[in-house]
Amino acid sequence: MRKDTQKSLFLQFVTINYTLLILKMVKLSNVRWGFIGCGEVTEKKSGPAFSEVEHSEVVAVMSRDIKKAESYAKRHNIKKYYSDAQALIEDPDVNAIYIATPPSSHATYAIMAMRAGKPAYVEKPLAISYEECNRINRISRLLDVPCFVAYYRRYLPYFIKVKDLIDNGRIGRVLSVQIRLVAPPRDLDYDSKDMPWRLQPDVAGGGGYFYDLASHQFDLIQYMFGDIVEAEGFCCNMGKLYEVQDTFNAAFRFSNGLTGSASWCFVAHESSRADKIEVLGDKGTIVFSVFNYNPIRVFSESGNEEIVIDNPEHVQMAMIEKVVRHLRGEYVCDCDSLSATPANWVMDKILGKF
Repeated sequence: MRKDTQKSLFLQFVTINYTLLILKMVKLSNVRWGFIGCGEVTEKKSGPAFSEVEHSEVVAVMSRDIKKAESYAKRHNIKKYYSDAQALIEDPDVNAIYIATPPSSHATYAIMAMRAGKPAYVEKPLAISYEECNRINRISRLLDVPCFVAYYRRYLPYFIKVKDLIDNGRIGRVLSVQIRLVAPPRDLDYDSKDMPWRLQPDVAGGGGYFYDLASHQFDLIQYMFGDIVEAEGFCCNMGKLYEVQDTFNAAFRFSNGLTGSASWCFVAHESSRADKIEVLGDKGTIVFSVFNYNPIRVFSESGNEEIVIDNPEHVQMAMIEKVVRHLRGEYVCDCDSLSATPANWVMDKILGKF
């Protein structure tokens, strides 16, 4: 049996059994969140949604900087704040944990939460390596405590529309998927004394902006087309602005035989800026962006079309609502740690980690 077929069958087997396991867990009537981390992502993308979703509230927040935790708690009307993650996890008023820290601590905090019997909701990527993702999955299965990952784009109307267009045959049979993400350096990239955490190998996983941003892209296309079972890539540091790589090229193949290619560069001239995924079909093409939410462009035999879809104010709202409903026993949220792991596998293959 081919290795890719074995991998696909294994993932299907584990997915079925994992779903059965998480359905056994005790249901929560109300989800009372504790935040580990209170950085930028929690201010608008996610944080407010936890309190706006029905049967969900934030009761505690933690930061290693106690003043930062206190400030965040007061600004967002949160009753408790901590500087110690274990203390927050052990708080009896907290029954679920949101982990909004850099990736290097995701596995540690997720496993701490699950060992305390508390479901975890982790910012993406799930961890700094495929190996760490597997550790999280093993603990989740062993303890029957779910771990979810913030690949919220799966549930945004923009990407639901893209998937519907593809699934309904708007461009016929899909032939290839092509990713392109290009941007000039950011101002902070030139500051060697205060590098963004994404450019610190021991904090972000060693892939720089690629590991942070490509994770969303690979999660989306695997959600749309199935698991990628082969991937190869080339990585280099062309700009020499920082330690990690800044330019990447890759090719990959899905379990159904569909192939694709991708390129990323984070030190290019402004004239090259791009954020797009092209899905090529035998009856047309769909072009969409992942981060800028440019109008979806459809080129087909029936004519060309631009589709504008606005995002909700808090982009993680739909994702969080599904997690809460899952924990209440009303829904099965499929954006769990197991389904998030293939994105790390692909990125690690491209980076040559194994």
